[in-house]
Amino acid sequence: MRRAATATLLYAALIAGAALTLFPLLWMVSVSLTPATEANLFPPRLWPHTVTFEHYADLFTRLNLARYLGNSALLAGAVTLISLLFNSLAGYAFAKFRFAGRDRLFRLLLGAMVIPAQVAMLPLFLLLKPLGLINTYGGVIIPGMASIFGIFLICQYALSIPDSLLDAARIDGASEFRIYWSLVLPLCRPILVTLAIFTFMGTWNDFMWPLIVLTNSDLHTLPVALANLAGEHVQDTELMMAGSVLTVLPVMVVFLALQRRYIAGLMTGGVKG
Repeated sequence: MRRAATATLLYAALIAGAALTLFPLLWMVSVSLTPATEANLFPPRLWPHTVTFEHYADLFTRLNLARYLGNSALLAGAVTLISLLFNSLAGYAFAKFRFAGRDRLFRLLLGAMVIPAQVAMLPLFLLLKPLGLINTYGGVIIPGMASIFGIFLICQYALSIPDSLLDAARIDGASEFRIYWSLVLPLCRPILVTLAIFTFMGTWNDFMWPLIVLTNSDLHTLPVALANLAGEHVQDTELMMAGSVLTVLPVMVVFLALQRRYIAGLMTGGVKG
C-alpha cells in the first residue's frame, strides 16, 4: 500500500513538472497564432479564439527570415560535422594511444572545463582578428571545431572498446586511420549521435559569439536577427513569439527524431564510461 502511494505521488510530481515545463511552450505557440493586441489578456489562453498566421508572414517580409534560417542551419550543420570529426579523433587518441604527457594533458583539459566560455571570448576575438576571420563564418566555425566536453565524452566511451579488437585489425594490416574510420566510428555511433545533438542545439541557440564576430547583418543567425527585431518591435508580443517558435522548432524536430539514440548514447556511455 505504501509503495503504491509513493508511486502515485511520484507520477503526480512528474506530471506537474511536465505541465509546468510545457505551459510556456504552449503559450508561446498560442500567442504566435493570436491576432494582434490579444496576447496580453488575462488569464492567458492556451489556444486563441481566432487562429491567424499573419505574424509568421510578417516575419518573412520584415526580417528576411529565410536567409537567417539558412545562415543558422549552415553554421549549425558545419560546426556539428566538423566537431564530430575532431572530437572523435582526439577522444580516440586519448583513450587508446600512449604518448608522453597524455594523462597530464587530459587533466589540464578537464580543469579548463570550469572556466566560463565568456572569459575566453575576448582572447579568442583578439586571436581571430589578425587572421581576418572577423565578420566571416570561419570565425564562428573554427572555435567550435573541438570542445573539451566532446573530447571527454568520446574518450570515456572509446575506453570501452576492447584493445584486442584493435590489435586484431592491426595484425590484419589495417592502418590506424582505417581502424578509426571503419571500426572505431561505427562502435562509437551512439555517443556520436548524442554529441551531435548537443553540438547542433548549442550552435543553433548560440547568441553571444555570432553577435560579437558577425558584424554584417546579412551573416547574422536567427537568434541574433530576432534580438535585433525585438529592439524595433518590443511591444509586438505576437510577432516575437512567432519568431521564437521558428527558432525552437528545428531544434525540437532534431531532438524528437533522434531522442532514442540520444538517450541510448547517454545510458551506454554512463554504464561503460
